[in-house]
Amino acid sequence: MPKSLLSASDREFIKALSDLTHSNPFEPRRIELERRALGNAFVEDNPAWSRTAATDAAERPNVARLTDRANELVERVCRDDKSTGNIAANDATHFDDLVTYVTYYRHVAPLAVVDTSAGANAIAKAWQSFADDRQRLLGPIMSHGRVGLADNAHVFACLYQVRRAFTHIFMYLVGQSRPATRLRAQVWQSIFTHDLRRFRRSLYDRMSGLSTLITGPSGTGKELVARAIGLSQYEPFDEQRKRFVSEPTFIGVNLAAFSPTLIESELFGHRKGAFTGATTDRAGWLEVCPAGGAVFLDEIGELDPAIQVKLLRVIQLREYSRLGETEPRHFTGKLIAATNRDLACEMREGRFREDFYYRICSDLIAVPSLREQLTDSPAALHTLLEFIVGRELGATTDQPSDDVARLVGEVEQWIGERMPRDYPWPGNIRELEQCVRNVLVRCEYRPPTAQPAAGMCDWLQRAEQGRLSADELLNHYCRLVYSKTGGYEQASRVLGIDRRTVKARIESLGK
Repeated sequence: MPKSLLSASDREFIKALSDLTHSNPFEPRRIELERRALGNAFVEDNPAWSRTAATDAAERPNVARLTDRANELVERVCRDDKSTGNIAANDATHFDDLVTYVTYYRHVAPLAVVDTSAGANAIAKAWQSFADDRQRLLGPIMSHGRVGLADNAHVFACLYQVRRAFTHIFMYLVGQSRPATRLRAQVWQSIFTHDLRRFRRSLYDRMSGLSTLITGPSGTGKELVARAIGLSQYEPFDEQRKRFVSEPTFIGVNLAAFSPTLIESELFGHRKGAFTGATTDRAGWLEVCPAGGAVFLDEIGELDPAIQVKLLRVIQLREYSRLGETEPRHFTGKLIAATNRDLACEMREGRFREDFYYRICSDLIAVPSLREQLTDSPAALHTLLEFIVGRELGATTDQPSDDVARLVGEVEQWIGERMPRDYPWPGNIRELEQCVRNVLVRCEYRPPTAQPAAGMCDWLQRAEQGRLSADELLNHYCRLVYSKTGGYEQASRVLGIDRRTVKARIESLGK
């Protein structure tokens, strides 16, 4: 009986790498698996894998070390395997995963995430080298019969989907707070579920049938979440033509911008003469969206109940009809919806149908407010400012330019000196963007609406009862004037005291 090509340490490494390959890269468990695989070679790293961390394997020591060892191991096994089948049957699955890991970093990870038609040549070359390499590396386990080369195209499609999903989540959902980290992990699950093995086996072509509902305050980036999910759907790969069958498509529809009739026409399309002004046949967004694409319905809480009924059929049966037609058409894309409304309250008030809610909530994502992120991690402000300022100044790399770094410093200093530490940021990320632009243009920012002083009625009542000291009364009054004027400088002029004193008195109430 031939001696096994794998040592006990090899097996432990491959098993850990197998679990790592199928783990959620944005969950803390990834760090535990890296530690298990590398042992003493593991380097402590930031568990929040986001754009603020290193951007590729070369800059992440653990990924680089894992990849180096995986490459060495798989090549050694292939070199020493004189006759196929020298790897035990119970090791075959894990060795298959090792090959998947190696071929991903060799051939798929270097690909840019672009329109697949624009990058057709690069993808065709990557496919050919991937298929040849995978066939060679799987030699030692081919005799077990569980691995066949017929699934090369499917594995390549899954790996490129992983590449696209990681890029969209990593690049656009930034922040190192725990709420931001959890959000990235949730978006990954929305695309692949919590079980990547099962996704690859049987769910890859079924996920588009599950609708996603994104909730959260206005200005938190719900459309970015929707876009990350919508542009990361599975696309089959045609190995004969060496191209993907479909293109990633994301169609956003702001429902609040249309009347009910126009919403129907936009979504379902219409037949000529269906209503006044319908001079030609028109395909709606559900019809335009291809398989592998997504339609994003923003402000779903604004949707008229009559149209909710029509969308029920789309979600349940994947069928709809154009206005003025009875012929059923089939929707093959994914439906994503978002709202900043409390849908439980809307259902109690009869404005949102319960049956519609229970159709559209197959997958729920709650986007955290900016205040939640900053409460968890005040340092998250710097991360978000780097992202916003870099975009405003047209930065083309992940390394901030001198102008970016200077403006980030100016905005941070302005916020630190002029705004309370517990400022609620009611406009969330959108308001922070406007703050950056205001500081960029005028070196100042005034909140769009005066924020009411917390507990104002209570302190006034205590003042009337003579239960406040002079210092306490002045502290509360400083906060009231600040809320009316919108800044420390303006408040100090009204109060006739130094700006730093105003700031200190207001902050004393937040302790």
